[in-house]
Amino acid sequence: MNDPFEEILSFSNLLEEDSEFIPLLSPEDEETMNTEEIPQIVGILPLRNTVLFPGVVIPITIGRDKSIKLVKKAYQSTKVIGVLAQKDVAVEDPEPKDLNKIGTVARIIKMLQMPDGSTTVIIQGKRRFEVQEIIEIEPYFQASIKAFDEIKPTRRSKEFNALVDSLKDLALNIIRQSPNIPSESEFALKNIESPSFLINFISSNMDASVAEKQKMLEVADLKERAVMVLEHLTKNLQMLELKNQIQSKVKVDIDKQQREYFLNQQMKQIQEELGGNSVDQEIEEMRKRASEKKWNTKVSDHFHKELDKLGRMNPSAGEYSVQMNYLDVLLELPWGDFSKDNFDIKHAQKILDRDHFGLKKVKERILEHLAVLKLKGDLKAPILCLVGPPGVGKTSLGKSVAEAVGRSYVRVSLGGLKDESEIRGHRKTYIGAMPGRIIQNLKKAKSSNPVFVLDELDKVGSDFHGDPSSALLEVLDPEQNDSFYDNYLEVEYDLSKVMFIATANNLGSIQPALRDRLEIIHVSGYTVEEKMEIAKRHLVPKQISEHGLKKSDVKLNSQALEKIIEEYTRESGVRGLEKTIAKVVRNRAKFVAMEEPKPAAITIQDVEDILGPPMIQRDRYTDNEFAGVVTGLAWTAVGGDILFIESSLSRGKGKLTLTGNLGDVMKESAVIALEYLKAHADKLDLTPEVFDNWNLHIHVPEGATPKDGPSAGITIFTALASLYTQRKVRDKLAMTGEITLRGKVLPVGGIKEKILAAKRARIKEIILSVENRKDVEEIEEEYLKGLTFHYVKNMDEVISTALLKQKVKGAIKVD
Repeated sequence: MNDPFEEILSFSNLLEEDSEFIPLLSPEDEETMNTEEIPQIVGILPLRNTVLFPGVVIPITIGRDKSIKLVKKAYQSTKVIGVLAQKDVAVEDPEPKDLNKIGTVARIIKMLQMPDGSTTVIIQGKRRFEVQEIIEIEPYFQASIKAFDEIKPTRRSKEFNALVDSLKDLALNIIRQSPNIPSESEFALKNIESPSFLINFISSNMDASVAEKQKMLEVADLKERAVMVLEHLTKNLQMLELKNQIQSKVKVDIDKQQREYFLNQQMKQIQEELGGNSVDQEIEEMRKRASEKKWNTKVSDHFHKELDKLGRMNPSAGEYSVQMNYLDVLLELPWGDFSKDNFDIKHAQKILDRDHFGLKKVKERILEHLAVLKLKGDLKAPILCLVGPPGVGKTSLGKSVAEAVGRSYVRVSLGGLKDESEIRGHRKTYIGAMPGRIIQNLKKAKSSNPVFVLDELDKVGSDFHGDPSSALLEVLDPEQNDSFYDNYLEVEYDLSKVMFIATANNLGSIQPALRDRLEIIHVSGYTVEEKMEIAKRHLVPKQISEHGLKKSDVKLNSQALEKIIEEYTRESGVRGLEKTIAKVVRNRAKFVAMEEPKPAAITIQDVEDILGPPMIQRDRYTDNEFAGVVTGLAWTAVGGDILFIESSLSRGKGKLTLTGNLGDVMKESAVIALEYLKAHADKLDLTPEVFDNWNLHIHVPEGATPKDGPSAGITIFTALASLYTQRKVRDKLAMTGEITLRGKVLPVGGIKEKILAAKRARIKEIILSVENRKDVEEIEEEYLKGLTFHYVKNMDEVISTALLKQKVKGAIKVD
């Protein structure tokens, strides 16, 4: 509510004791006032900033000539005037059209000449009137009027009485909560007995615009007007409560900040007395460190801008530590710091050969890069991706490369990464924000050209947080990574000198756009001979050392190692082999610790005693005594393997059954093989009726293992041809290749792994597509010893190579 309460009380002090000033109206006074006749013609006093209600006493300061003339004349005679509110408070000299039609007849109680020369009149509203016509404009407005009577509810109306009580309670509540309204107003309000005067008194003094008050004055029904006033009061109370809450909160915040400021100043003085670093000293130290950095002008300007922002912050504010951490990250990054490359190619080759056996292609690519870098002096680092089965040394190769070229080494495991922010970082406005893993590891490496291993690239995930593999597109693109943008840094960082080496088990899982940016190098599994060399050179010495033994305590000969490799491990890499060797070494360590003498040399029998019966049958190939059983070659995530295609016939109506947990592609290969056989039955001296008289069942053993892919196509066809003709399959023969309905043999992948699997199974001959010849020629000669390859173009060549003229023992008659 406004200050008119205070104004009325102050003006009452100016009145003499015999004045007729009546601040409050009793019910009897109101009854008398309502029965008084109002004049038919009355002088009109326009009001700009307020509305006069019946019974209410207000002071008015007048300044217009017309208003002064009217008040002086009326004060000397009847003291009665008509008061109308202006429609627009901005109008300085109103005309009849600028005045409202409904107003209040007022009685001038007192006219005062103020010390500043202005004239103030105290008036009290009597009755409301309606203007019929403005009859005079000069020397002041005069109008013919008629009474505008009020419609009152009955005194027994419970609803109206409750409405009045609510009005009084709300008004009292506003007075108590408002610091600008004097407490005497509460006393005045409590002593008002007349409901009509209470509503008028509140309407006059409430916080509302002139237009809203005029609208209330024009409502004849007292109950309806009470509802309007109640609505406005409710809004006023809500705004007042909200305002008080805000002021209280601001006061608390200011008090807290002032307290923190004074404590901070005291702490600063104590630190200086104790010789510690003050905030200013820390900022100066940062400025000094920045002067030693090799960053460009753009980064330097950004840093100093952020440092100046830090200087303007309150050290006790939460943002201060965020800003301090951000600047620390900028300072700790190796801007323009590069380790010097070792261009001794022979030295690099020696280190690579020392740490890793095989991996010829990878080593060649690293040495080629060093050679070009030595000749040119400046070259964008390659982005290599080593793809191969687990345990073949892809990850550990990164360390050897870093040592060979004389660079720092960092590694990031991307397995299971789902959030893009792990690569690009979070914006520093977030709580707990930090740079991405790329920038974090460069800070750790303290060099801008480390060897950076991105491990398990194929196992990057994605969800609603974003796709990390998409963020890696910028990191692993030599044309873009010279301006890598980390969300936390907010400035670009040059990654073009970083040598990225990614590792993966499955190339198909890598996003195509990302795969296109990588230089793919396939790392295949090891042969038995390579595993033995790796065990002798690396694994056995490492395990002896880690178990606290001497070389003289354990000696594993070639026969023992070969038995461990072939009968206790089945893998492309050497991880399982290392664990098995560790178990053998631990056994010897136990006897050494117990001081029980044991021969250092470990024999084949010792291996069985320590590791138990052989876990894997080395030679899974059986024989060629059964028709319809053919050996195929398969690729798995852990290397190559051999599998058997088994088929059998039973009397029936030509039904085809497929079992062995086969995938859709492999099932389709079986259907294609059978249809091709039916279409070319005459070539094998078969009649078409034979396929309708026998049910066919194709099975691939190890049913718990899912199997899929097209590479078993020729194997299935050969098995079916052998089954229906009852001819023997060539001994120690395996094959792999895809077939078509035209009988063509298509190439397949994973040739090296499949050849290694064939050698482990003592296979002697292999049938491949003629288009796979190039894959075989890329394999080192030592892997191919003891193997004969048959390259075929179509199924006729497969049959002539794979099937013998001789029938199997106990052949059945298929007709």
